[in-house]
Amino acid sequence: MRTVVFGANGPTGRQITGQALAAGHEVVAVTRRPHAVPPRPGLTVVSADVTDLDAVDRAVAGGDAVLSSLGVPLTPKPITVYSRGNANIMAAMHRHGIKRLITVSSSVLDPTWRPTGEFFFNNVLDPLFNRRAGRTAHEDMRRMESLVRDSDLDWTITRPSGLFDHPTVTRYEVAQDVADGLFTARADLAASMVAQLTDDRYSRRAMAVITTEVRPSIAGLIWREAVVKKK
Repeated sequence: MRTVVFGANGPTGRQITGQALAAGHEVVAVTRRPHAVPPRPGLTVVSADVTDLDAVDRAVAGGDAVLSSLGVPLTPKPITVYSRGNANIMAAMHRHGIKRLITVSSSVLDPTWRPTGEFFFNNVLDPLFNRRAGRTAHEDMRRMESLVRDSDLDWTITRPSGLFDHPTVTRYEVAQDVADGLFTARADLAASMVAQLTDDRYSRRAMAVITTEVRPSIAGLIWREAVVKKK
C-alpha cells in the first residue's frame, strides 16, 4: 500500500515511517526538511508545507492512504496547523479519490478523560498544562476533529495521552473515544496507526491509544514536551 505520511520528520512521524516500511508498505514521507530524512528502500521523500494546498496535492497524488502526525509546540498564540493542514489534506484526497485517513488528535479532547489513580495530574497538572498551556492547540484540534468527522472519508481520529519516547512497541491498548491511561509511547501510537491501514475496526471513529507497560517521569515529560518540544 502506498502510504503518504505528513509530519514525517517529527518524532511520531519517524516512527510511523519506519514501522510502515517494516510492514511492507511503500511510504511517501512529506516534510518541510527533506534532507533530514535518510533514504531507505521503499521510501519517497517529498518536500511540502501542509499549509500549501498545491504542494499537498502533489504529495498525495498516487497514494492509497494518508497518515497525519502533524504537531507544533505549545504556544498561547492562535494555532491553525491541525485544522488547516487536515483541511488541505482532505481536499487533496478528494481530488485524487483517496478514502483512508488516519490523523492524530489528543485524549484531552474527550471531556471524560480522567486517568484512574492520577489525582495530582487530574487536579493540578491537567488544568495548568493541558487546559491552559495547551488551550490553543486543543482548540485547533477540536476544529480539526469536526472537519474530519463531517467528511465522507474513511477516517480514524487517533487520540494518544501524554506522548513520550520509548525505543520499542509495547503491548499497547486501544479503545473507542477514550482510554483509561495517562501516557502513550510514540512507538505505540505509530504502531496503532499503521495497524489501521489493514483494520477497519475504528473506521469513522476516534481511537484512543495508551501505554501501560512502561511509564515516563511526569516532570521529565512536561519539560521535554513544553520546554524543549520537538514534535
